[in-house]
Amino acid sequence: MALYRFRVTFEDYDDVTREIDIKSTQTFEDLHRAIHKSTGYNPEYPSSFYVSNDQWIKGEEVTFLPNQRRIDRGVPLMEKVKLSSRIDDPHQKFYYTFNFDRPFDFHVELMKIILDENPNTTYPSIVKSVGDAPRQFVTVADAATAATAEDTGDFDFLNEMGMNHDDTDDFSEVDETGEAVSSHGHDDEEEEEDEFGNEFSDDENYEERSSSHDDY
Repeated sequence: MALYRFRVTFEDYDDVTREIDIKSTQTFEDLHRAIHKSTGYNPEYPSSFYVSNDQWIKGEEVTFLPNQRRIDRGVPLMEKVKLSSRIDDPHQKFYYTFNFDRPFDFHVELMKIILDENPNTTYPSIVKSVGDAPRQFVTVADAATAATAEDTGDFDFLNEMGMNHDDTDDFSEVDETGEAVSSHGHDDEEEEEDEFGNEFSDDENYEERSSSHDDY
């Protein structure tokens, strides 16, 4: 039985790659789960593979946990589609989107076809892993930590989360419970206090001036 060796790369993280051996008779769901065994992500989120050309243009879709729109369109399910049924090229490519709500996009490319499987190996098998996958989700605590990156000069954390520095403005302080607190509210209170403080200060000066005038 033939094996497919796929190279899996994040579209936005070139230094993170995985290579996975999988039987030609296994399904797209098997490949989906193998990818996230290698990334450490929870795989139970709506996702799709797309048969692609050399420019990674999306073609036919194969889906997992479909929404109603995909069900109505009759998009085939990963669990029912064998890999061999969608491979026409020795370097077949699939564009893969994981978790449509908070997506990661991947390039999945067939590297070679292996004719003899190892009887001592359980497939799918992760044969190569390079680089750490980015966090699956960004927490409030992560965002608060990212807010200090400018002071330390370390922007790697921001890049890992797919954030730029402007995105951290709302998380510049952390309260006693460890929750992120917006810095903007503070400034608004001070500005309001100054506004009323100046107003009352002017009234007091006016009264002093009036009192001095009356003495004459």
